[in-house]
Amino acid sequence: MLFQRELETQSPDEREELQRTRLRAPLPRFGIDADAALVEAPFTVKSQLRDAYPFGLLQVPLERTVRVHASSGTRGKPTIVGYTRNDLDVFADVCARSIAAAGGTPDDVLHVAYGYGLFTGGLGLHYGGERLGATVVPASGGNTALQLQLLEDLGAAGLCCTPSFALLLAERRERRDIRLRYGVFGAEPWSEAMREKLEGAWGIDACDIYGLSEVMGPGVAAECREGKGALHVFDDHFLPEIVDPETGEPTDGLGELVLTTLTKEALPVLRYRTGDVTRFVDGACACGRTHRRIARFTGRVDDMLIVRGVNVFPSEIEDVVLEHPALGGQYAIVLDRRTALTGLEVRCELEQPGETEPVAADVRRRLEERLRVRTDVVVLPPASLPRQEVGKARRVWERLDEADPLLPA
Repeated sequence: MLFQRELETQSPDEREELQRTRLRAPLPRFGIDADAALVEAPFTVKSQLRDAYPFGLLQVPLERTVRVHASSGTRGKPTIVGYTRNDLDVFADVCARSIAAAGGTPDDVLHVAYGYGLFTGGLGLHYGGERLGATVVPASGGNTALQLQLLEDLGAAGLCCTPSFALLLAERRERRDIRLRYGVFGAEPWSEAMREKLEGAWGIDACDIYGLSEVMGPGVAAECREGKGALHVFDDHFLPEIVDPETGEPTDGLGELVLTTLTKEALPVLRYRTGDVTRFVDGACACGRTHRRIARFTGRVDDMLIVRGVNVFPSEIEDVVLEHPALGGQYAIVLDRRTALTGLEVRCELEQPGETEPVAADVRRRLEERLRVRTDVVVLPPASLPRQEVGKARRVWERLDEADPLLPA
């Protein structure tokens, strides 16, 4: 299903003309000539939004804004983002497109288990579901027992939450009669192996959704059920570029996603460096959408781990762990910094009770083949690792002394 068929299936020429028209409008607000080439414009980075905290970069009077959201602030002061009424209409539209791309329809009950509040996920998918015409259950995060009861009793067809929380719900489902048809999963990076786990556990189409509060929130890009593995960037609202993270020059290969908002009123951003690593995917999609597509994210520029001189993305470790038939979906990465050379330890769980040592040896071999770096592997009995019911799952821990970072202090 396409939510806005005419806009989502525009010809390349029509969309390019729309992009040019919309791009000219915000450029004067940035002090840039509307006829200048976009690639000649400066980048925007997150520190600029933090330095302008809270409203220094607003491009409309504060009284025109009707809502604010904020980033988590886990790496410093949060960024505050304002929205006009029109901004919220666009936000609802792109989230509705994303739900429809995953298989959602106006007749569905849609269960939204992203957190509500300053985080954009819950309210973004909530209003997107309503805009689509679905019946929305605003469950928010946490309380797995209640979530499972609501999924069963209210007959949800769609589930919106982080992939790690969807996996946790599947673990605790027991024999409940839950008949989901699709899931819209985002807010944290996840791999194809995680998709297989989720689709196998729930019998659904598991589709990725991407966004960030500085640009809009979820709905900047989304997978469709017909073309999993690449996300449609809704480029009538968000113009994508991919640049070399080191030089900032455009690249045809793997690089950093850069986004320019074309319709955002309250806080437009010009060439915003997202920090997310991807590449463009060429060719037509079976769903009929004609938006520019990007590959699912390899990781973040600033999340890349350097272990004994080797660059490692957590998503590579997740691929190996979740592809192993004996392992469940929970894992933890521990960077041991007690010596001059950082050690890499991966902890994971058996899916069913059994011997751990043979599995640990096999996982160690697979990881070292994939990463080309020595890896210690600890395989634990089922349900040994801590679970996280609210927010993004934490996967990477640092060990600085003899205390185990995964155990309570």
